[in-house]
Amino acid sequence: MSSTTLHTVQVAASSATTEHRPLIITLFAAFVVATLCITVWAGRQTKDAADFYAGGRQFTGFQNGLAISGDYMSAASFLGIAGAIALFGYDGFLYSIGFLVAWLVALLLVAEPLRNSGRFTMGDVLAYRMRQRPVRTAAGTSTIVVSIFYLLAQMAGAGVLVSLLLGITTDAGKIAIVGLVGVLMILYVTIGGMKGTTWVQMVKAVLLIAGTLLITFLVLLKFNFNISDLLGTAAEKSGKGAAFLEPGLKYGATGTSKLDFISLGIALVLGTAGLPHILIRFYTVPTAKAARKSVIWAIGIIGAFYLMTIALGFGAAAIVGPEEITASNKAGNTAAPLLALYIGGTDSAGGAILLAVISAVAFATILAVVAGLTLASSSSFAHDIYANVIRRGQATEKEELRAARWATVLIGIVSIALGAMARDLNVAGLVALAFAVAASANLPTILYSLFWKRFTTQGALWSIYGGLTSSVLLVLFSPVVSGKPTSMFPSADFAWFPLENPGLVSIPLGFLLGWLGTLLSKEEPDKGKYAELEVKSLTGVGAH
Repeated sequence: MSSTTLHTVQVAASSATTEHRPLIITLFAAFVVATLCITVWAGRQTKDAADFYAGGRQFTGFQNGLAISGDYMSAASFLGIAGAIALFGYDGFLYSIGFLVAWLVALLLVAEPLRNSGRFTMGDVLAYRMRQRPVRTAAGTSTIVVSIFYLLAQMAGAGVLVSLLLGITTDAGKIAIVGLVGVLMILYVTIGGMKGTTWVQMVKAVLLIAGTLLITFLVLLKFNFNISDLLGTAAEKSGKGAAFLEPGLKYGATGTSKLDFISLGIALVLGTAGLPHILIRFYTVPTAKAARKSVIWAIGIIGAFYLMTIALGFGAAAIVGPEEITASNKAGNTAAPLLALYIGGTDSAGGAILLAVISAVAFATILAVVAGLTLASSSSFAHDIYANVIRRGQATEKEELRAARWATVLIGIVSIALGAMARDLNVAGLVALAFAVAASANLPTILYSLFWKRFTTQGALWSIYGGLTSSVLLVLFSPVVSGKPTSMFPSADFAWFPLENPGLVSIPLGFLLGWLGTLLSKEEPDKGKYAELEVKSLTGVGAH
């Protein structure tokens, strides 16, 4: 990458943003103030644990579907996928397909049974017919680890985005931005709980769809609504020619990269049904039917969005170009904001305004998702670990809510620290890691608990801890963390595991350990409890 190219991009973005920086800051401030007002309003209506954890179960199927969309379409979707497509063409679009197809697993296997058989957290379902304390400890630990992995991506996206807008180039400035997002996230959850978080996610979903529609329309207008012309220009400007529109540019050059693609695909498709911040959304509706409707609405909204990532990614490749994108951010995370700037005119007020609007939408995306993630992990700590393990079910609702708020602060601090280190990684890749960890640790245990009569406490513990430990260790010793220029620690090399995503190894291992732990267990499963759980999960009888 030449220094001239880097300078050109910085000047284009900086000159457009400097002149209109008051507008940009006003848009950002308006969104932050509006969402904080929503949070304070919702906080006044949060009176008990059901309000804090599940929004009082008052949301309709459509409202919850909209909120699920807002929770799911993260910085990875908006920033990371657009960057991946702009840099790798066809192979980048695989993220969009994987993230969308995953909802079928959630709809068919998890949404309704989980809503019927749980109360506030995943741990409620897993511990229903097992020994409470060890299983809740494992479920709480897994929820917190998965949420922190996911939070890394959002923090990295926030640092990149606001740095581009405000012209911040120093590492200290980027770290300060990550800290600001962390503080806002803590405020949203501690004040508003699930009600505040849900309304913020709904507002953000509407803004994101509107912003993406606008950019999609402008990109297609530029190419006279000729998609073939758009793809052809993108392929030509990518420097890769026809290979840009064919499989194999990122996942196909070597045997290892092909395995990485399979690993990524498995993680994306199976991960959604094990993501804690998505699972807790099913508890916010009054009935199982509403939970089903939520997922159907979410699939429709999310599907429309992922179709539009074709215009975002290939449009960025055709109009901005890969060199300019990687000069701004080597992982490609600025592709969508730069596309907005270039399509509106780099030297015009239109370009600056479009950049400001799209970046404000992306910032809204990040804040809504981090609030959902923090709520999931703090709820699991307070409800599963503090109330049911440490206090052995003797904690009052007031004490449990206080624990949830303190957990929010601690998780926020950890996320800020780790997010500062991950600020140069592609956010879609980081989220794929969270999906792999969720699919390895949570999904096997959820499915075994709901559908296997013989499943025991030992099987649950082996599955959760085995899947969690293997996936996290494989990530630590993968090229994501060290050994490559795009790694978290590019100057070090301890990447003995060749794949960037551990799903191919850790997900089957999670299922295998759950099965093996059950077979080797001397514990006799409680068949009566399983029968209760089965009736409850399928019919909703006795559900909260």
